[in-house]
Amino acid sequence: MRDAYQEQLDNLADELAGMCDQVADAMAKATASLLESDLQLAEEVITSDIRIDELRANAEEKAFALLALQAPVATDLRTVVSAIHGAGDIERMGDLALHVAQAARRRHPQPVLPAEIGPYFAEMGRVGVQLAHKAGEVIRTRDLGRAEELERDDDAMDDLHRHMFTVLMDPAWTHGVGPAVDITLLARFYERYADHAVAVARRIVYVVTGRMPGPLAV
Repeated sequence: MRDAYQEQLDNLADELAGMCDQVADAMAKATASLLESDLQLAEEVITSDIRIDELRANAEEKAFALLALQAPVATDLRTVVSAIHGAGDIERMGDLALHVAQAARRRHPQPVLPAEIGPYFAEMGRVGVQLAHKAGEVIRTRDLGRAEELERDDDAMDDLHRHMFTVLMDPAWTHGVGPAVDITLLARFYERYADHAVAVARRIVYVVTGRMPGPLAV
C-alpha cells in the first residue's frame, strides 16, 4: 500500500513538472509571437491554454483524492496541499502567456512593440521560460539550492520590469499613449509569470523543510 501511495505522489509531481514545461513552451511561443508579429504562434498559445486548464483540473482531482482516501500526514500532507496550490500557480502562468499571445493577435499585423523595446521583452521572455523550466526541475528533484536560484532569477525579471517604467517616463519617448499602455501591461504579465514560478519553488521548500519562505504576493 505504501509503495502504491508513494507512486501516486510521484506521478502527481511528474504531472506538475510537466505543466511547468508546457507553460514554459507557451511563454516562449507567446514571446516569439509578440516580437515577430507571428499570428500562427499566437493562435497556438491561445488554443493550448485549454489543455493547461485541463491539466490543472486533473492534478487537483488527484490531489483531493489522495487527501480523501489516504489521509496523509506530515511531509506527505504538505506535498498534497502544495500540489493543489502549485497547480493553481502553474495554470496562472499559462494564463499570463495567453495574455501575451492575445496582445500579439490583437495588434496583428502591426507590431505591438517599438523596435527599440523588443530586446527587453526578448530578455524577459528568456528569463520567464528559464524560471518555468527550473520550477519543474525543483518539483522533480526537491533541490533547495535550485529553488534559491529562482529567487535570483526573479530579481532579474523585477529589474527588467522596473526599467520599462524608466523607458516610458523618459522625455524622449515618442510613441504615444497606446504603445505605452501595451508595454506597461505586458511587462506586468511577465513579472507576474515569474512571481508564480517562484511561488511554486517556495512551496517545494515548504514540503521539504516544513517552513514557508518569506512572503511573496501572488
